[in-house]
Amino acid sequence: MKKYFFTITLTVLIALGAWVWVNQTFETPQAPLPDQLQIIGNIDRILIEKTKRRLTLYQDQKAVRIYQMALGFSPDGDKIKEGDGKTPEGIYKINRRNPNSNYTLSLGIDYPLAEDKERARVGGYNAGGDIFIHGQPNNLPDNLKLKGDWTAGCIALTNAEMREIWEAAPIGTEVEITP
Repeated sequence: MKKYFFTITLTVLIALGAWVWVNQTFETPQAPLPDQLQIIGNIDRILIEKTKRRLTLYQDQKAVRIYQMALGFSPDGDKIKEGDGKTPEGIYKINRRNPNSNYTLSLGIDYPLAEDKERARVGGYNAGGDIFIHGQPNNLPDNLKLKGDWTAGCIALTNAEMREIWEAAPIGTEVEITP
C-alpha cells in the first residue's frame, strides 16, 4: 500500500511541477485585433516601442499590424555594449534575412551604426551586434511564447507573427526603436 501511495504522490508532484513550469515560462499568444488592416505587398516601416512592448507595422503611413513583443533581458535604456542585454534605440534598417536561424526566422537590423562603433571605440569596449527581430526558439510549438524579456537584445514575437512580418518586410525596411 505504501508503494502505491508513494507512486501516486510522486506522479502528482511531477505533474504539478510540469504545470507550474509551463505556466511560469510560457504565455498564450494574443489573437490578432479584428480591426487591423490587410497587408498587401511590402510594409514601409516598423516601429518598436520598448516601454509598451509593442511592435507596429506601417504600410503607406498607416498602422496595419500591432504585436506584443519581448526584448532583451535588461531592456531599460539604450544598448551600449555587447552582453548588456539591452535592445538598441534609434533608426535602423533591415539589412539581412536568415531563414535558418535558431529562432523562427530572423530579420537583422544594421546595429551598430557608425556612431555606436565610434562610441565603443572611444570607450574601449565592443558595441555588440547581431540584433534581430525573430520568432520563438525553433524547438517550441507555434502556440507557445516565452514569458517576459528573454533575448540578449533582440525583439521576439510569436512564430506566426514572425512569419507574417517575414513575408512583408524586405531588406531596407526602416526600423525605429524608441524607449
